[in-house]
Amino acid sequence: MSRIGRMPIAIPAGVTVSIAENNKVTVKGPKGTLERVLPAEMEIKQEGAEVVVSRPNDLKKMRSLHGLTRTLIANMVTGVTAGYEKALEVNGVGYRAAKQGKKLVLSLGYSHPVEMIDPEGLESTVDGNKIVVKGIDKEKVGQYAAEIRTKRPPEPYKGKGIKYVDETIRRKVGKTGKK
Repeated sequence: MSRIGRMPIAIPAGVTVSIAENNKVTVKGPKGTLERVLPAEMEIKQEGAEVVVSRPNDLKKMRSLHGLTRTLIANMVTGVTAGYEKALEVNGVGYRAAKQGKKLVLSLGYSHPVEMIDPEGLESTVDGNKIVVKGIDKEKVGQYAAEIRTKRPPEPYKGKGIKYVDETIRRKVGKTGKK
């Protein structure tokens, strides 16, 4: 039995969850509204102030979808109440980030500045060498942060590039000269 899938999802005050046909779940909260179509095989029921996900049988596919479905709903509830954020750090001489309206401008040692426009529903802020991406959809926040990071991933010799704040870079020893 899926340990995660079995757990009920508590719905905090101020959040409404509605389940339509085809398992279309809509979660409304103080920060906004999220909706998602979840696997049709799963049975999603609202019981009082909590949502319960159950599976029809014990096939491997159903077992894997059980925990996934529950986690996706839990992430939606967390998103509309607390929201999500990912922090990135720009390291390197001359590497900098700046904000121009809804545009994130990155100077990363290329011949041109890299410009990225914030996607719908996401907001990025720059504080010195830190970039913080905020939003209510966990998937979109992580995706946009990953796209920013790919513009100049950290390199192992000097540690230059864009990395997540909690990421550790495995450093390598450089070349040694002839004697």
